[in-house]
Amino acid sequence: MSGDRIRGAFAGLAVGDAAGWPAGRHRSALHAPWSRRLHRELDAFAEEHRVTTLPVPFALNQPVTPLALGPSDDAEWLAWTALTIDRPRAEAFRELGEPGQDVRARISVATALENLARGVEPPASGHDNPHHFDDAAAVRAVAFGALGRDPAEDARVTNAGDGVLGALAMAAAVAAAVATGSAGEAVEAALAVLPEDTAIGHNARLAIEAARAAGDPFAAVPALDAALLDHVYSYAVGAAQTVPVALALAEVSGGALGRAVPAAACLAPLATRRPP
Repeated sequence: MSGDRIRGAFAGLAVGDAAGWPAGRHRSALHAPWSRRLHRELDAFAEEHRVTTLPVPFALNQPVTPLALGPSDDAEWLAWTALTIDRPRAEAFRELGEPGQDVRARISVATALENLARGVEPPASGHDNPHHFDDAAAVRAVAFGALGRDPAEDARVTNAGDGVLGALAMAAAVAAAVATGSAGEAVEAALAVLPEDTAIGHNARLAIEAARAAGDPFAAVPALDAALLDHVYSYAVGAAQTVPVALALAEVSGGALGRAVPAAACLAPLATRRPP
């Protein structure tokens, strides 16, 4: 059973990744640059001419396969983590930053790779980082949780503060889910490593309370939006928002992927894709 749950954790992340709106944008990078330039021009045209029909990623005269529904960056980083998990984490990341490597990554990861190349080692590589708070390490932590390992060394390469706590919470949740099959126990395990006096700890408890009051994943969408989202920041990757919402939807859905992921996809401002 635990082997099935490990596969489920990996497949669940990939399914959630595929359902989020960023996946299509990421996979469009496989197309010629002119198609993305045209996408930007169409978006500008719509704003200039007050047109409400907005462009979506498109192939035009290119192969349509890259735009088929499927996962993108989160699933790739999870796979990379699983393949390199036995290596010292800074060493594995440093290799990604070597000349000739073509890496597409979150701001926190890209900055960490630059830091490592300049000789800035963890934890400074994650702390001296404009996106130390993002959830990149939480994505990778699924691999650590599935194997019952501590994600802290990995997380501190790219993140600090709430970014590291998000990884610890995700690993704890996944480890509990693999061991017990219970979404409720997974959420409790995550809460146990999130101090209440941190932003992510406060938000996790607030999100779970809001979702419980709603009683249903879809009904929880507006409640979570009102409780957690200030719609101020330009990127939808803050661990203090995405991890709490993932925990809340995992619990209120009873761990049912088919109920949690569609609700998460409705919270586009968070691009939430990762119910444990």
